[in-house]
Amino acid sequence: MTRFVHDPKSNSRPVAIWLFSCCVMVAVMVTLGGLTRLTHSGLSMVEWRPLTFLPPLNEAEWEAAFAGYRQSPEFRQLNSDMTLTGFMGIFWLEYLHRLWGRVIGLAFALPLLYFAAKGMIAPRLTWRLALILVLGGMQGVLGWLMVKSGLADMPDVSPYRLAAHLLLAFLILGALLWTGLDLSPAKPSRSAQGLFAPLLGFSLLVLTAACWGALVAGLDGGLIYNSFPLMNGALWPEDALAYQPLPINLVGNPVLVQFIHRLLAMAVVLFATLLWLRGRKLGLGPLLPLLALWAWVQASLGVATLLLQVPVTLAAFHQAGALALFALCVGLLHRLRPATFSTLESQSISRPYSETAAGSRD
Repeated sequence: MTRFVHDPKSNSRPVAIWLFSCCVMVAVMVTLGGLTRLTHSGLSMVEWRPLTFLPPLNEAEWEAAFAGYRQSPEFRQLNSDMTLTGFMGIFWLEYLHRLWGRVIGLAFALPLLYFAAKGMIAPRLTWRLALILVLGGMQGVLGWLMVKSGLADMPDVSPYRLAAHLLLAFLILGALLWTGLDLSPAKPSRSAQGLFAPLLGFSLLVLTAACWGALVAGLDGGLIYNSFPLMNGALWPEDALAYQPLPINLVGNPVLVQFIHRLLAMAVVLFATLLWLRGRKLGLGPLLPLLALWAWVQASLGVATLLLQVPVTLAAFHQAGALALFALCVGLLHRLRPATFSTLESQSISRPYSETAAGSRD
């Protein structure tokens, strides 16, 4: 019996391309979410219909959607003079944000079923991808719970749900990117694996900074203390501990939350620079200097966003920049992964084969 084993790289290439495409779609989704929040469009749709794809198509449907919005605290407290035309202006961005989430779900689930049916992904990888699909569903539910928090009494979403929503998006993108890189031909760098643990710590620092950035956004903390590096001329803002009990200031006082975000951002820049200095001669290519450079760019975007009192375009770039920085972290971590990771990855690639008799019997 002669066994012909197909090249696993050729078998995994379309799967990797699909996963990288999903990464791009998630990045677009995060950017749309930031624009939705910054333009105060997120509370325009007061119902969650996950299986509905079409927007209002006639005047009666638009009036019905507007009637629902008029019952919301945002309309009653902030937009009581809004007309139907004004409502349509904020509706479309939120609609596009939700629609894009559904498109991502289909773009992930349908190819997953196809590749699994064709035997192009191994069972252990199928389970990992199924978990990512579940996380995507959880993200949709969490997004609605976030919106729902702004439909009760106050016209603001919970900053804690906002932060959780953003961090879950980061984790989904990280899982997609890591899995796509697993199926790519690049081999881990053995000469620089001593950087893996520091880089892992740096990645967690980036996530923490992003979390406090989301809290700043949710608490409108970017609209106060619009000076840098000092906070209105002081190193320590006098009302940083104004809330009681004191621990609530860490996540609930916009003054202290902004202060913490500043410190975390400066730590990110310093850590990224030290990583580059330590690893610049280890043959890692452009990723490590790009990581350090982007950390500086991201910090500069944050400072500019603060000084200019959160202009929409700049703030959206700042949020997207945080995601890009995290993606660079994931790419470098994968490049520096220990040998045990590579062993697990080799078992995740499906290796279909055919067998034919060649001049002999079993």
